[in-house]
Amino acid sequence: MTPRIPSATYRLQFNSKFTFHDAIELVGYLDELGISDIYASPFFQAGVDSTHGYDVANHNRLNPDVGDSADLRRLVGELRGRNMGMVLDFVPNHMGVSESLNAWWMEVLEDGLASPYADYFDIDWYPGKKAMEEKLLLPILGDRYGVVLEKGEFQLICEQGGFHLQYFDTRIPINGASMVPFLQDLASQQSSNVSDAFARCLSAFQSGDKVTAKQQLAALLRDTPDLRDAVQTRLKELQGVVGQPESFDRLHELLEEQAYRLCYWRAAAEEINYRRFFDINTLAAIRVEKEEVFEEAHRMVLDWLRKGYITGLRIDHVDGLWDPRGYLEQLQQRAVPDGGMVDDNNIYLVVEKILEAADESLPETWPVHGTTGYEFANHVVHLLADAQASARLTRTYETFTGNSEKFADLVYEKKLQVMEFSFASELASLGRDLDRLSEKHRLFRDFTRNVLTKAIREVAACFPVYRTYASEKFALSEADQKAILKAVSAARRRNPSIDKPVFDFLRNLLLLKFPENLSAAETAQHLRFVMRFQQFTSPVTAKGLEDTALYLYHRLVALNEVGGNPGHIGLSAGDFHRLNKSRCMSFPHSMLATSTHDTKRSEDTRMRMLTISELAGEWHKSVHRWQRLNKQHRTLVADEFAPSANEEYLLYQTLVGTWPLHPQDPEQWKTYVERIQDYMLKALKEGKVNSSWTEPNAEWEQAVTEFVQRILDAKTGKAFRKAIGAFVEKTHWLGMWNSLSQTILKCTVPGVPDTYQGTELWDFSLVDPDNRRPVDYALRRQMLKESVSKPIAELRDDWKSGGIKLALLARLLRHRRSNSEFFAHADYEGLETFGRRADNAVAFVRSYKNEKMLVVTSRCVSNLGTGSVPANWGDTALALDPELNGTWTDLLTGSRIHADSKLLKLEEVLKELPFCVLWKSASSV
Repeated sequence: MTPRIPSATYRLQFNSKFTFHDAIELVGYLDELGISDIYASPFFQAGVDSTHGYDVANHNRLNPDVGDSADLRRLVGELRGRNMGMVLDFVPNHMGVSESLNAWWMEVLEDGLASPYADYFDIDWYPGKKAMEEKLLLPILGDRYGVVLEKGEFQLICEQGGFHLQYFDTRIPINGASMVPFLQDLASQQSSNVSDAFARCLSAFQSGDKVTAKQQLAALLRDTPDLRDAVQTRLKELQGVVGQPESFDRLHELLEEQAYRLCYWRAAAEEINYRRFFDINTLAAIRVEKEEVFEEAHRMVLDWLRKGYITGLRIDHVDGLWDPRGYLEQLQQRAVPDGGMVDDNNIYLVVEKILEAADESLPETWPVHGTTGYEFANHVVHLLADAQASARLTRTYETFTGNSEKFADLVYEKKLQVMEFSFASELASLGRDLDRLSEKHRLFRDFTRNVLTKAIREVAACFPVYRTYASEKFALSEADQKAILKAVSAARRRNPSIDKPVFDFLRNLLLLKFPENLSAAETAQHLRFVMRFQQFTSPVTAKGLEDTALYLYHRLVALNEVGGNPGHIGLSAGDFHRLNKSRCMSFPHSMLATSTHDTKRSEDTRMRMLTISELAGEWHKSVHRWQRLNKQHRTLVADEFAPSANEEYLLYQTLVGTWPLHPQDPEQWKTYVERIQDYMLKALKEGKVNSSWTEPNAEWEQAVTEFVQRILDAKTGKAFRKAIGAFVEKTHWLGMWNSLSQTILKCTVPGVPDTYQGTELWDFSLVDPDNRRPVDYALRRQMLKESVSKPIAELRDDWKSGGIKLALLARLLRHRRSNSEFFAHADYEGLETFGRRADNAVAFVRSYKNEKMLVVTSRCVSNLGTGSVPANWGDTALALDPELNGTWTDLLTGSRIHADSKLLKLEEVLKELPFCVLWKSASSV
């Protein structure tokens, strides 16, 4: 069957403050905007008050905070009534386990290996420590276990016939069989009738029939008030008495009988024995590669696909899966709508896959339509940056901060750091497995576990991509092999003291070049190590690069985006065309994102920050002046001034990117200052230098918070506010043109443009939770009605309202929807520009049948004059093939343009705006 391909998507974040009812009210507006499909965040049962939905507790229940099945059907009906669809964000890699809502996890905690769900989660039941055999480590305690126990912070509860351990807001099941001695003691003190009922209950507990046992005990306690009181009294006695350590012995013995081992949360990094989403203890990975897990986790979503409730899926964190390609193939084969035929691509399917290396591409063998578009956002930001400013920006950064470390070296160091402090347990487990494999071969058995573990750590730290994709069914691609060889080579260069044969052994394993004469079982063990290593490098890269290094390297933070590489600046028009053409040929329906719920900064914030590269000389003078002005506001903390120079440099760029367009009243300014303070605190913790999430430095954080307050205060920061205000006035104007160029490219290059909620108007947000603030849709509805029909000159002159962005977006999205066949099939060719301002233009043409679209966008418009329209193009022109001559209509302005020569002068077509989208159909004359 042919899947429904969206023309344009609009991302909605569902939670208790934005429900199905709210989405229903928006459908008409989104239709008018030109959106074909809403792109919904997960709305399955999640943690209580979840703001994002990625902590799924039950894949087969709706989140009651969002709505019920009737509400969902109404939303689907509204969409169908306008021929619109819904792409749903789905989370197959992990589940939220912080609350008792997750029945699978509760079952595992209660029954351990005996639970039918013991294999649903990726748990190492034999992690190499005797005390942990057949136990699950639960790192949920705020202090060491013995301290928590003897402080009396555990409470025992009997409810509905079951026993639980209460630790503040966390409730954990107690295995009923372990309570039998306790119940037997009580039973001996009861009347014969009660004692007989007790005996039946105890027998059920002992036989493992816990459902019957709990029902019988619940009924017995309900009908026997004296027994109920006695149970409560004895449970309190069992809990112990603070100040009498020996009184906690019985409770300790009871907890030791459980299938879990309670521990201090800080022990997680070194001893946790279940795979997590990154290093988040409350998100436990599930083994979706197992048939029964796949079936249970996908029952509801497959039903929705078959019924047409949802028309596409976005797969979250695909790199966390055991076998991504195998999973995607299975999903496509199972996602057959009622009456449909099985095909390789039954549904529109995109994956959250970060293409980290400059030359990395999505595997063409995957049965997907593309990625969620992080790479496009990075391509655009580099395209619009002034690459010639690279050396000047480097000098400014280094003189301001005293930091000359290369970005690649920083990433390497931070990967090592997160492996030491966040993934030590996973690394040690891989080391044990590799040691066991080496022992099987006489050429390698002399390698010690320590050196093998170090080799794994070093290769992971040098890995140039998130992961490779070998599996039981699929061999390594050529690209994967190159990545492994590159990583091992880099690791050897950085570690000459490690014997070369150690790296050779690991390299051959990762390349699937196993020793000869292995049994089938031994081959499986070797492959299992490789696949576990693949699942390891992805979170290491994510935490080391995205969540650490990108918060420390601040040369030009507009480039510090998910999947980005701020180690270089700039992308040539030729390379941009090459990337677009490649996408057109391989994944023409890949998503194109510029803002997402995960981006470090919103699209407009990034585009405004980018103008620093155009104003590099002025930036150098300004930022050093601001440093002198604000020196008095820094605070000495443990012999160092807070904020550090590197943190201060980040702050100034953040202010440039987010500085309000309009005058603020005191309350609005207070809110803005608080947003900046909150962001800086998050950046400090993510950077892990002067503070962190695990080791917060309250004094340093307070000093940075007060610094922000003082420099932005109307009195103490008066001089700075005046100085930065003059600078940002220029970045506002230049950033506006960058943002509009970005919008036009997103709507015209190969792919499916996505709009993150609210960003159809100017949005100067920072990383979450700042980018998840409520959206004023009443304002957007009104502005859409007003702006679409306004002359372009009026919109341009009133650009601060955001109406021009909304209008251009709506015009292009509506045109895309009306010409969906063209945008689904059109080819792509870059056009060459000539003349004095050739580098300031990016142009391409797309063709399908008798229809053509010619797009010209601008970059670095500070070179094009400072009038109402940057238009000093001079002799700059495009080279046109004869087939491009004729009459064109500019979709942005409505102007008619006639081309009848080999050159098209830009000064003739870019009079009203520094960009155009020209359309010519078969009927054009």
